[in-house]
Amino acid sequence: MLAWAWKSLMATPLRLLAGAGGVAAALLLVVFFHGVFKGEAERIVAYPMHAGADVWVMQKGVSNMHMASSLLWDWKEIRVAAVPEVESTVSILYLNSIVRAGGRNWFSYIVGIGQDAAYGGPWRMQSGQALPGPGQAVIPWHVARMSGIGIGDEIGILDRRLKVVGLSEETFSMANSITFVSRRDLADLMNAGGSVSYILVKIRPGADAAAVARRIKEEVEKVNALAAEDFIARDREMAMQMGTEIIRMMTIIGALLAVLVVAFSSYQQVVGRARELAVAKAVGFTMARLQWAVLFQSMLMTLLGVGLTAILAYTVLPLIPLMAPQIAVQVEGWMLAQVAVAGVAVAVAASAWPVYRIGRLDPMLVFQE
Repeated sequence: MLAWAWKSLMATPLRLLAGAGGVAAALLLVVFFHGVFKGEAERIVAYPMHAGADVWVMQKGVSNMHMASSLLWDWKEIRVAAVPEVESTVSILYLNSIVRAGGRNWFSYIVGIGQDAAYGGPWRMQSGQALPGPGQAVIPWHVARMSGIGIGDEIGILDRRLKVVGLSEETFSMANSITFVSRRDLADLMNAGGSVSYILVKIRPGADAAAVARRIKEEVEKVNALAAEDFIARDREMAMQMGTEIIRMMTIIGALLAVLVVAFSSYQQVVGRARELAVAKAVGFTMARLQWAVLFQSMLMTLLGVGLTAILAYTVLPLIPLMAPQIAVQVEGWMLAQVAVAGVAVAVAASAWPVYRIGRLDPMLVFQE
């Protein structure tokens, strides 16, 4: 019976490809939304990933950067620098705010940094200078391009106008951008003279970041300190939590679409070959064999769709950032594996109605005109 099912599918290859294409489109939708969410989550934590710190020191009770607020007295940086395992420190001010550029508003993480900072500033530049001085700013080149501004133009942050002196890369996501300004300017805007938000610590060779973080918390009062790996993980977790419901909804929509596509295609396979199935029943094929044949056709079509999904995920989705640089897509193998398993499960579930339809076929159908 499986041989018949195979020949039946191959007799109408366009129908098979159409069904597999529909399944691939539905499953690819799930992979795409997950990939965009994952890519954006990675961009959101781009700054702590590339800031160059081994240990992050912040206000007690704060454990991340994303949508957080932290203020420390600046003299605590001296205390942190005095810890024997600490090689160097850089302090920054940090603010979530709106940047006005080219007549448009952009939500941005504002990082105030000194001109002599050895790290903690932009890690990759498209053009211009990397560290801003008083009255200056470094903005993502995506913001500059979409706002129609460039080096030499001005942006607005709160009530301050700042001159753009550099365009950075890898500092823009659909959720936020990263703008670098002078720490002195940001201190004035925040009315935070004598304060810092985070202290970025580089440790001496051979020292353990987690151990250094624990020692800093013990020796400097009212601060929290985390190894960079832990700090980034907490920041990523926060970013992921904010979009979980959206991704869950997109996944449900994609799964429902896949169920409908597989169910419809399977049903069409049965309806389109009603006479063939009636002949099979008339000559003595059991219901179980007929049902397995329909299930085989649904599974084959779905597996072909899963294969197309994998091919498109690794060939087409990576091209999206090239056409729309503001969108980040990160395809993960484990997600494709989950999609494959879900696709097979959907094929089995979606075959229920066609199998029921077979049971109601009248063998006398073969004799009808």
